[in-house]
Amino acid sequence: MLACRLLDLTETNGARIDRLIGLRFPACLIPHPHKVIWLRHEPEAAGLMDCPDGPVIREAIRQAKCALIPEAKAVYALSQNVAGRLRRDCGIGSEPLYHPPANAHLFYKSSPDDYLFFPNPIHSANRQWLTIQAMAQCRERVRMRFAGEPGSLTGQAEWVNAIRKFKLSDRIEWLGTVAEEQRRDLYAHCLGVVFAPVDEDYGYATLEAMLSSKAVITCSDAGGPLEFVAAQQTGLVAEPTPESLAQAMDLLWADRRNTAAMGEAGRARYQDLHISWAHVVERLLC
Repeated sequence: MLACRLLDLTETNGARIDRLIGLRFPACLIPHPHKVIWLRHEPEAAGLMDCPDGPVIREAIRQAKCALIPEAKAVYALSQNVAGRLRRDCGIGSEPLYHPPANAHLFYKSSPDDYLFFPNPIHSANRQWLTIQAMAQCRERVRMRFAGEPGSLTGQAEWVNAIRKFKLSDRIEWLGTVAEEQRRDLYAHCLGVVFAPVDEDYGYATLEAMLSSKAVITCSDAGGPLEFVAAQQTGLVAEPTPESLAQAMDLLWADRRNTAAMGEAGRARYQDLHISWAHVVERLLC
């Protein structure tokens, strides 16, 4: 934080810098007379609580944000979820500014096959384990394709054992790391997308599903995805329990006509939100 405060970016090689755009902490604290902030992520402070000086450092970060972010001419946030954290921590208001996922124009819609797609890397915060438990309680013969590698061989063994335990080997397919083109194909041909993280900042998977005209199942504590998934309109919002998530997957699986309609509504909602880099740049430079 001190290094950023001591950095002078008012000019470079004698040329004046017209606008400074701070994206991440602590770089967003660099002083500049014409600075705007687009806070993309909050500081990774959670792990500090396990350190001896963690609470002191975390409070220093909070005080720095509260004192110095208001220097900016305008403050934007990655999402309403990130904006809400900033408001709760510091009482600072910010405008959510949505941007598209990479290669947004390449996502497409195709006729659905018999599988749901879980697109995110395997991590406890993405809750693949909850999804596996839910599949074991589904009344329909729901099939799922997971993309992403486990963080370790131990993690991989745990997933394999869980699938065997619940007798889901014929209904779950682990794809590992997939190329971007294959990922877009999986979106295009799936029946719907399951994306149920914990307090996600933004969530590209939601937008990628909407661009592919696919309904999204998420959870009530997912954070960012809830800004795009309108319950019973563009997808389904379940409670973070196996029972509730299983019910949502059964509904998506059984009522194909309604599932397709929610996917089309998701694509329309994406368009209505005017999510584009042109809009982002316009706001940051105004």
